[in-house]
Amino acid sequence: MTVRAHGRITGRRLGPLAVGCVLAALAIGPAAAEPVTVVELFTSQGCSSCPPADETMARLAADPNVVALTFPVDYWDYLGWQDTFARPDFSKRQKGYAKTRGDHAVYTPQAVINGTDAVIGSDEATVRAAIASVKAEGRIPDVAIRARVEGDKVVVEVPAGIPPEGERSALWIAAYRKPTTVTIEKGENTGRTLTYTNVVERWQVLGIWDGTAMTVELPLADIVQDETAGCAVILQTKKKHAPSRIIGAAKIDLSMN
Repeated sequence: MTVRAHGRITGRRLGPLAVGCVLAALAIGPAAAEPVTVVELFTSQGCSSCPPADETMARLAADPNVVALTFPVDYWDYLGWQDTFARPDFSKRQKGYAKTRGDHAVYTPQAVINGTDAVIGSDEATVRAAIASVKAEGRIPDVAIRARVEGDKVVVEVPAGIPPEGERSALWIAAYRKPTTVTIEKGENTGRTLTYTNVVERWQVLGIWDGTAMTVELPLADIVQDETAGCAVILQTKKKHAPSRIIGAAKIDLSMN
């Protein structure tokens, strides 16, 4: 099955010449086939406990076998500073994870590993121990998704396989920003200048995987913005309309740096 996705992304887009320059600089081969670990950080610019977690994400993002994604939440905005990247959908995603786990634990900074394990995101040793634990137990995304840039398109391939019984599996794409520094002017972090890594700027479902081989093509111009560093593709199951375990993942580096 081949799906050609046509999406719309808010914010400035690069013109044809700029897109051409990006294409010339890309390493456009397919993503590594080795299974990766997905780490999602739920954080807030208004959270005084979050900066150590944001620094941890910068280090994790440098690991080629980690898909590190930052999802800023909006529920601390009332403290006096409105997070410049936060989206209600990200808060909803975090709450959905808590529903799936059944522990109702929603806090910042929180790191979710492969859609299942939640730990305190500011404790790097604990985050890395959780990554090691899911690997040791074989709870890693093992559907061999491949993602690449091909001409003016992003191409995602999901192989045929057996989907988890009783669960729907959705294919998502996340475009994320280059490291971005923000000066916090109000709230708990007043006066601090903080850097955020791999902040998700686009989060879109590409289709439902039913076990048959699946190819999705997405215009590169819909992904690349001035501050886009790359994109991640995630195949994730759902339980009772809430996100659950991640069974496949890949990433593409779109950075010119």
